[in-house]
Amino acid sequence: MPLAVFRCHFETTEPLRLPAYAGSAWRGALGHALKRAVCVVRGTSCPSCLLYRSCVFPYVFETPPPPDSEKMRRYTTAPHPFALRIDPRSDGSPYRLGLTLFGRADRHLPYFIHALDQAGKAGLGRASQAFELIKVEQAEATEHQTVYEPGQPLRLTPARTPPIPALPERFEIRLETPLRLKREDHLVTPAQFGFGDLFGHLLRRLSMLSYFHADTPLEADFAALAHGSRTVPVHEPALHWHDWTRYSSRQQTTMQMGGLLGRFELRGEDVEPFWPYLWLGQWTHVGKGATLGLGRYRIRAASLPDTPADV
Repeated sequence: MPLAVFRCHFETTEPLRLPAYAGSAWRGALGHALKRAVCVVRGTSCPSCLLYRSCVFPYVFETPPPPDSEKMRRYTTAPHPFALRIDPRSDGSPYRLGLTLFGRADRHLPYFIHALDQAGKAGLGRASQAFELIKVEQAEATEHQTVYEPGQPLRLTPARTPPIPALPERFEIRLETPLRLKREDHLVTPAQFGFGDLFGHLLRRLSMLSYFHADTPLEADFAALAHGSRTVPVHEPALHWHDWTRYSSRQQTTMQMGGLLGRFELRGEDVEPFWPYLWLGQWTHVGKGATLGLGRYRIRAASLPDTPADV
């Protein structure tokens, strides 16, 4: 699946007052700024608007399945065509926010840049901390190239599918942000975690993203892959549960958003059929809150190249 990976640089004049996992704050501010920028029919709900199927805001933030869709016909929204990347260790200026656009969404990058610029100026979080967008970089191979600076034209490289490296004999998966997976309507705990939990959610996400946002939907024997993933052993797991809360301005309440953090190892001989999907999942994230930056993981092994998907 083609994707375009960006890194937005902001400056702020105050000590950072955003939470460690600030994806919710950024997504909310981005949505409000984007709607202000593009909505030409005020006071009308998006689904009842004449422009619903052609406007960039519902495509990005409501993502309704097409009327003739063969998938998710019982649902009102499909997976959103973007994901934020948050570095919970960031502690000041310059502040970096990662943005990944999936499939055809890269054509809307100018809207994302404008909305992020306006969102930063309006202020984020309960303290309304202001941020100034100073540049946007795009990942190319293992480097980042500047594609936007204020007052300069946009220099965008089309989205591409990341190359899949050779499968190592063994490798480590590090959970960079809380991973929230459900099994039978309950969140998976460190003691319950199995490879099938991760891969089943990831396969569904990749399938839906490619179907709704790419020109070529993912073709695979999904049932066989999901079934086979349940027998893959996890080696040397070092997982723990990380509790944190976020404030929902829409619901006017705090929400529990805990998930798994830590690492575990896999053997190459056990995961050969799953390897391409695992590699791509580093950019798409997996589990609940993936758009906010949750469920981000990294694959590490001596034989593997670095990826530019880090914030």
